[in-house]
Amino acid sequence: MWEHTGEKRPAFAEEPSAGQESVWDYPRPPILVISDARVEVRHASVPIATSLSALRVLETASPPTYYLPENDIDWRQLVKISQSSFCEWKGEASYYALASDPQQVPIAWLYANPSNSFAAIHRHASFYPGRVECRVNSEVVRPQPGKFYGGWITDRVRGPFKGEPGTGHW
Repeated sequence: MWEHTGEKRPAFAEEPSAGQESVWDYPRPPILVISDARVEVRHASVPIATSLSALRVLETASPPTYYLPENDIDWRQLVKISQSSFCEWKGEASYYALASDPQQVPIAWLYANPSNSFAAIHRHASFYPGRVECRVNSEVVRPQPGKFYGGWITDRVRGPFKGEPGTGHW
């Protein structure tokens, strides 16, 4: 059973400095918050999405995940693929690849029918920072460790993060 719920930061958590957040202060179950950042997604220097209306999902031990409204995304560059997954909090996700990618590697996902708690991310998509270039207020985002995770690591957040070596028991 998961013991970390954001109520008490564990001793191994990195201490945030002024203007930073600890992912160990984020709650479980996760919450959704409005972002005031400029969020950009590019592939090979070509813009895929730009938003000033992104939403952040905050969950204990994970860097935030940014969700961009569908109207801020150039869907001509994406193609829906057959992959899907299920999140106990948000519901069923569908995945998207670059339309130009014959391997159809997923770079984005969305919840077409999210749970009631996450209804605000309906028709919002998030992107994998390790597969496309993502920026928050011009800062290049670093990907969350692990092949499945889609968290966005910036200088604003402190870990350690779920997915790093030795975190399998979290």
